[in-house]
Amino acid sequence: MIYSLARPLLFSLDPECAHELSIWSLRNLGGMMPARHVVASESIEIMGVRFPNRIGLAAGLDKNGEAIDGLASFGFGHIEVGTVTPRPQPGNPKPRMFRIPERQAIINRMGFNNHGVDTLLANVRASRFKGVLGISIGKNFDTPIENAADDYLACLDKVYGYASYVAANISSPNTRNLRALQGESELDSLLGRLKQRQTELAEQHGRYVPIALKIAPDVDEAQLTNIADALRRHRIDGVIATNTTLSRDAVQGLAHAQEAGGLSGAPLREQATEVVRSLSAKLAGELPVIAVGGVMNGTDALEKLQAGASLVQVYTGFIYGGPGMVADCVAATRKYQRDAAETE
Repeated sequence: MIYSLARPLLFSLDPECAHELSIWSLRNLGGMMPARHVVASESIEIMGVRFPNRIGLAAGLDKNGEAIDGLASFGFGHIEVGTVTPRPQPGNPKPRMFRIPERQAIINRMGFNNHGVDTLLANVRASRFKGVLGISIGKNFDTPIENAADDYLACLDKVYGYASYVAANISSPNTRNLRALQGESELDSLLGRLKQRQTELAEQHGRYVPIALKIAPDVDEAQLTNIADALRRHRIDGVIATNTTLSRDAVQGLAHAQEAGGLSGAPLREQATEVVRSLSAKLAGELPVIAVGGVMNGTDALEKLQAGASLVQVYTGFIYGGPGMVADCVAATRKYQRDAAETE
């Protein structure tokens, strides 16, 4: 009810201004909101982590971990903050976020704007949140691509002690050459170094923190096969599919459709689901797929699970639908879980 009243105001503002106002409100007021009841008996273990439900918040909304307590009140089974880089950076020039309401879509070219990993961790330490927290890590825009692994390792070192899991984001289209890390040799090198450091950190901390890789939707079957093989070879714990798309087929002719950046929201649904389905088949259950992309309601969340995903994340659907959308997705996935249990 509150969001239905607030949305016209938020959508009258520039998208990035509306985002900043929302984060400010959640940071300053959201922590006072009562948390939604979580049914512990319907929790599920993925990557060795116990998730209270299958619906999570994707990275990108709370880049600096400023609003964790407020976001926790909406009933998410996990919250992923970031993407964070070793050093603060302003991101790309504004304007850099555009709504396409006719298609329930957003185009953004934010460029990993964030206050740096140290600020994010200060915010995490200050929060009261005791749930599942994912931290998404990336590279600074001015780090040469051949040195990208150094940035990922620097972030991994710092966030390891605070994260329930770590997501390595190599698929944003808004950092130059970042998606080159999905290439066969580049990916093999990066995953090898991440896995080695994870092993070292697990011994230091006495605690194993899983790593998931976030990939793009704009990949063909051969690329997906290479990615699946690399994930298995390096014993990566999970894969997040997918990031935003460069495709504009579903929004041609609409205002802002030709803006540079990644497209998210309803037009991404089918493309992201096909990647989830193909990747799930290639992995054959050896590691879990976390689905994200075009989830606007409970039906869409259910589609991702039926395609082979273990968990589902939302972002743009949450922007358009508000907290009620989260409740709808949680209800749909709980029914899926109960039905699956009854058929076993």
